[in-house]
Amino acid sequence: MSAIQRFILAIVPRSIGQAIEKESRQWMLHCGECSQERSVWEVGGIRYLACGNKWIRRRCPHCQHVSWLKVYKKD
Repeated sequence: MSAIQRFILAIVPRSIGQAIEKESRQWMLHCGECSQERSVWEVGGIRYLACGNKWIRRRCPHCQHVSWLKVYKKD
């Protein structure tokens, strides 16, 4: 768990913290280089009450290649 995740979960009520974790696990990062997918929560992020897909330029947690990762919500 990342420092930001620990901080947010420490200051919000437990029920909201569980909702944040659940929704963050539904948001996925997809690497176009290696086609690996990981949840935003697994890589230390939080995405809660968000909408729409986006692209972010980051290092892939699997292949370590810096590229554009697609962030989308898994149905």
